[in-house]
Amino acid sequence: MRRFNPLALGRLECATWVAYYRRRWGWFLWSAIGMVRASFRMSWPRTVYGALLVLRANQLWAPVPDNDPDGARRAMRRFYRLLARTYGEPFDPIEAARREVEWWRIHRYLQRDAPEEDTGPLVDALAALYAHVYQVPAARVRLAATERAEAMRISDRWVADGCDPANPALATERAALVRSYAALLAAVHHSAAPAPQKRAAAARSARRGRRSTTLPDGRAGG
Repeated sequence: MRRFNPLALGRLECATWVAYYRRRWGWFLWSAIGMVRASFRMSWPRTVYGALLVLRANQLWAPVPDNDPDGARRAMRRFYRLLARTYGEPFDPIEAARREVEWWRIHRYLQRDAPEEDTGPLVDALAALYAHVYQVPAARVRLAATERAEAMRISDRWVADGCDPANPALATERAALVRSYAALLAAVHHSAAPAPQKRAAAARSARRGRRSTTLPDGRAGG
């Protein structure tokens, strides 16, 4: 989960956002499967299950004003628990889910109630999520958060303009997302892997008769 392709992730997240705002849930699921696979490289059964959890969380969050943030957090809690168990990561799935849905809340407020306000709180919330999941200082992932928040601003204008899938603004949004994931990759690629992965890497290297090395690993809402 610390190695991924920023170009693929930027393209896929842009597609999930388009599907979300046009309420094309089948398209959303298809893009989410690709995004979860590209981000986390889990097995296909776990990838599909994880994408279904992301889909459900977004469906619970989407209605305005009668959405279900508690239900969205429960779905994302299961998603982050799946991720933590797959990789032996030390982060807390409950806290990760809380931080995930918190940035959804802040984004919705900025999008609907305060479109002229500064995106600083949104950047802070995104950086807090990344810092918790990847166990790195928030300052290290702030550039990634800033670029993703900018992509959301572009998306918000696209939504206000009518959600036209042919709108050239989507290319600009996609580019911001690619920059975001490139910055995230640079920030987390060399961060320490958890102990179980270190032991597995050492065992593999020992079997090959070489000195062991640590192998690092790597939504939508509105």
